[in-house]
Amino acid sequence: MVYCSILTSPTPRLVTVLVTGATGYIGGRLIPRLLERGHEVRVLARDARRVEGRSWRERVEVAQGDLADPATLPPALEGIDTAYYLVHSMTAGGDFAELDRRAAHNFVSAAEGVRRVVYLGGLLPTGRDVSEHLTSRAEVGEILRAGLPTVELRAGPIIGSGSASFEMVRYLTERLPAMIAPRWVLNEVQPIAVRDILAYLVAALDWPEPGVVEVGADRLTFKRMMEVYAEVRGLRRVIVPVPVFAPRLAARWVGLVTPIGNRLAVPLVEGVTHPVIADVSRARKLAPDIEPLPYRRAVELALERVETESVETRWSGAMGHAPTYEMDDREGTFREVRTRFVEASPARVFSEFSRLGGDRGWLTWNLAWSLRGVMDRLAGGPGLRRGRRHPTELHPGESLDFWRVEAVDPPRLLRLRAEMKVPGRAWLQWEAVPEEGGTRLVQTARFAPRGLPGAAYWYVLYPLHRRIFSDLTRALAESAEEPEEAEAPPEPVG
Repeated sequence: MVYCSILTSPTPRLVTVLVTGATGYIGGRLIPRLLERGHEVRVLARDARRVEGRSWRERVEVAQGDLADPATLPPALEGIDTAYYLVHSMTAGGDFAELDRRAAHNFVSAAEGVRRVVYLGGLLPTGRDVSEHLTSRAEVGEILRAGLPTVELRAGPIIGSGSASFEMVRYLTERLPAMIAPRWVLNEVQPIAVRDILAYLVAALDWPEPGVVEVGADRLTFKRMMEVYAEVRGLRRVIVPVPVFAPRLAARWVGLVTPIGNRLAVPLVEGVTHPVIADVSRARKLAPDIEPLPYRRAVELALERVETESVETRWSGAMGHAPTYEMDDREGTFREVRTRFVEASPARVFSEFSRLGGDRGWLTWNLAWSLRGVMDRLAGGPGLRRGRRHPTELHPGESLDFWRVEAVDPPRLLRLRAEMKVPGRAWLQWEAVPEEGGTRLVQTARFAPRGLPGAAYWYVLYPLHRRIFSDLTRALAESAEEPEEAEAPPEPVG
């Protein structure tokens, strides 16, 4: 590792960097960009298992620690030149401000000797009442700047594939052809593309002085943000502002219509209920080479990422640990995941889920599957009449009842794409993941709804689907754990 003390060096100064919030939306995208520039990267994680499977995992050092536990921080900060502070407790509930305050003080106490801290905060409205969440973000910045040489980047809504702000705009615009909106949708805000905020974060490593730097792209109202999204998608939308305020009520509506829960929807909505404009003069002086993308282009790039399924990180990435059962709604797709440990080999587990359908049926709720097939035929779909070509073999592209085999990789994976009549697109997938003493069976149901009817279809049938998919996972596991029948001896010849 090469170190240099001259900040004005024509080439980037290579340093040892600590990234907090590595599993979050920004942290997960920042790390590969730091590695590309040759920096040594250490990540702070409460649970080291949370970073397993990341594309950059083998290129970073993982320090297990928690900002809420000061005893775990000194080892993580030892030998660190620059630290990125990318954590907050907005979704923790309760007194999140106190949690953030305590975490910031713990970090300052442990980071003595760190040359530079880079913190990502939020833009503040001028001369207006500031929301509790934005006040807390600003307070964290003040604590860091008071105790450490800190660059505090302040940004408005971040627009990128998987970002909470983008998903809020996206779901509201996609699902609601007409909206009666509060008057604050006419307030100006200043969003910024995620690639630009990442560029500023990297550039901040070499800025000569700490302090507050506000960043942003073009100014537009939140109403215009939705209208531009609709134009990019070729949608016709009517948005009628009315003279009501009610940000809390609006936030709960966002939590209902979009996959963003109320704990996050509240700060997102409160962040646009007053005009929030950046003074970008210092950012232009410090980083003249960064020309922020216009909002329209940021939306286009985000949609391209979603369409090609190349979303690096998503807003929900840092929330909790992977459960045995999970149902969420991300990038326009509902996803229900069930996992179960099976005392059998991956090959045995694969054999069970790859033999579903056809004459064997679906192991459980076969009457419900049959009725669904009849309904599909009445609607003009294939129903269950196509069966399957072979009782145990599957090839990509062939039909299986009212599914199409999209991917099959023995003894690891089978993915089926629905061809029954549904208001959207649906997939059902199984994976057999080796685990000590057996196999982890992972069953994933995905549904990409088409407009409001598609979303209604999912929610209306979800109670039944939840029971069926739960029983199917259990039945597959139990069947795989049964002793395999011995082959019958060959018949005597002659």
